[in-house]
Amino acid sequence: MTPRSHIAMVGVPAVSHVLPGLDIIRELVRRGHRVTYANDPVMSDLITGTGAEPVPFATTLPLDDEEWTDDPVKGMDIFLDDAISSLPVIRAAYEDDRPDVFLYDIGGYSARVLAIEWGLPAVQLSPSYVAWAGYEDTVMPWLRAQPGAEAHFVKFDAWLAENGVRGLDHTSFAGKPDRALAMIPREMQPYADRVADSVAFVGPCFGDRADQGAWSRPEGAEKVLLVSLGSAYTNQPGFYRRCLQAFGNLPGWHVVLQIGKYVDPADLGEIPDNVEVHSWVPQLSVLREADAFLTHAGMGGSSEGLYTGTPMIAVPQAVDQFDNADRLQELGVARRVDTDDATPEALRSALLELAADTGVARRLTDISARLQAGGATYAADLIEAELPDRVRRPT
Repeated sequence: MTPRSHIAMVGVPAVSHVLPGLDIIRELVRRGHRVTYANDPVMSDLITGTGAEPVPFATTLPLDDEEWTDDPVKGMDIFLDDAISSLPVIRAAYEDDRPDVFLYDIGGYSARVLAIEWGLPAVQLSPSYVAWAGYEDTVMPWLRAQPGAEAHFVKFDAWLAENGVRGLDHTSFAGKPDRALAMIPREMQPYADRVADSVAFVGPCFGDRADQGAWSRPEGAEKVLLVSLGSAYTNQPGFYRRCLQAFGNLPGWHVVLQIGKYVDPADLGEIPDNVEVHSWVPQLSVLREADAFLTHAGMGGSSEGLYTGTPMIAVPQAVDQFDNADRLQELGVARRVDTDDATPEALRSALLELAADTGVARRLTDISARLQAGGATYAADLIEAELPDRVRRPT
């Protein structure tokens, strides 16, 4: 009898890294594969909801959204230290239960180390940009000039050598996987035409997300605006008050305002009748009904806006969000408004301009159609292609 396949995912406990790939995991389970998922127990509910078997390890990553650093080198150190800490646990978990293929997050370095050590195929699931030809000559010189960078790279290379990884330095190991699936719109990738053929842009893999609940447009709401800064950088009551001034009682508009877990609605003052305030909303469900989206331009939110064909006001807060906001504006589907410039008047003007621009709607329709042709089914097909012939594939 042909043995059943075992697919192992190694992730990191950051919601923005876990959510993009969950529907791929769910699809692989649905097809009959045995899927295990190594992550911190804080992610167990999300993992078990896909049907995968959790493989727990204790993370050293910050588990509070507000604890993440904006320093790029410190950020890289955080992920490297987590991999160094988790590798012995993950090696022990899989030593006598070796998978047929490893899947791993961009921060799941330990999976690639074990794949190299054990001679197994490995596929990176990237929730963000991937490296392109020339990356070493553009981004890396800037990164190497940052304080602490050289010490980080020395530590990274020493860890690789200690674990038998030869012929790959930190740049190639982290940035050039043998195989990768980019779970982002190709439209959001810098220098997409220079990305290696080993990377497949499967696009956002959302599924129906019915487990997150549903939202329905209120009766009589002509147009709907969602305001959400995602799961991080949400402790901004002053910004939310400006949004209330900008969009409160705006004729024809109903506003869904997500404020996160740090802000008390009472701190916002009087809530206009056309605004509903929540600490969390089923974002994709709202966007399927929405006519506009004010977002921090994280990759997840940007992808959801493109997938649902929703015009965006991009108010970037940190890291890659500034580049994402620029890219959305270059695509002709968004207006970038920086936080310091986000007066009620500027926000209201951006919304009304977007709503009136037929070109924005046309471009979004084209992009949305392309993205909905990919997704988890396509990704699962590509992962199955990496399985050895000795294991069972669904028929």
